[in-house]
Amino acid sequence: MRYLVTGGAGFIGSNLVRGLVEQGHQVRIIDDFSSGHVTNLNGIDADLEVIEGDITNLDTLIDATEWVDGVFHQAAIPAVPRSIKDPIRTNAVNVTGTLNLLEACRKNKVPRVVLASSSSVYGNVDADITHEGLNLAPCSPYAAQKLATEALTKAYTETMEVGVIALRYFNVFGPFQDPMSDYAAVIPAFVRRMLQGQRPIIFGDGLQSRDFTFVGDVVAANIASMQAPSEACGRPYNIACGRRTSLLELVQSLNTILGTELDAEHQDERAGDVKHSLADISRAQTSLSWAPEVSFEEGLRRTVEWIRGNS
Repeated sequence: MRYLVTGGAGFIGSNLVRGLVEQGHQVRIIDDFSSGHVTNLNGIDADLEVIEGDITNLDTLIDATEWVDGVFHQAAIPAVPRSIKDPIRTNAVNVTGTLNLLEACRKNKVPRVVLASSSSVYGNVDADITHEGLNLAPCSPYAAQKLATEALTKAYTETMEVGVIALRYFNVFGPFQDPMSDYAAVIPAFVRRMLQGQRPIIFGDGLQSRDFTFVGDVVAANIASMQAPSEACGRPYNIACGRRTSLLELVQSLNTILGTELDAEHQDERAGDVKHSLADISRAQTSLSWAPEVSFEEGLRRTVEWIRGNS
């Protein structure tokens, strides 16, 4: 099979490319390399087709989606703080870019798209466990943008003959996640500082919790979604570990792995941050025949090893 991976040089995208190549698929990538890195593709033993292009350009996507059996849509500007700083540009990429992709797939009769959404669409919901039936309350432009793409998912599935599955990722971490970015996710940011003997920075009291999800499980969820029956299309699915970990507990786990004794440095809370997240993943287990296989501790160990070896 031949697949297109948008954002294929990014963190999740490059891991997904590796997973597809390992299964013997042909892979085409489109990336503008604004945040993805071509070095993320090093060591892949396959003849990758790489297109440098912007998903806000419809014509580029029409060309990129020719003769593919499915699309994994990972391209986005993902950070909540960045969406607050620049909502216009992030909306252009995250919403208009997604619309362009779906329209290109419709024109080229691509039967299946797997779209990266986000747990941020839930906002600060009043629920111990987050399931897909909850009322949504996005509290950042990024979260609102992802919710908009989910609405497009449903519309294109029901009326435009493109089967789309939206995956709500919960705090993905793992190898190839950039620890140097100004908008680095919490785990690589903590690991980078702690490897340098510096205290990790927590915005708030550290009691906020996350359902951290290892990237290998996210790759498996994407591939399962591409292979799922058509009845699974047009709906969102939580993709997570199904376990809640506070940021203070994360620091303790990293101290154990690294052999350090570094306390967190606390700073003011950030606007748009969600307090807690814990996913109900039963819908994905039932409809996608997927379940996480890598424990939080094992994923954290692999991540530390990768960052240590690539610092």
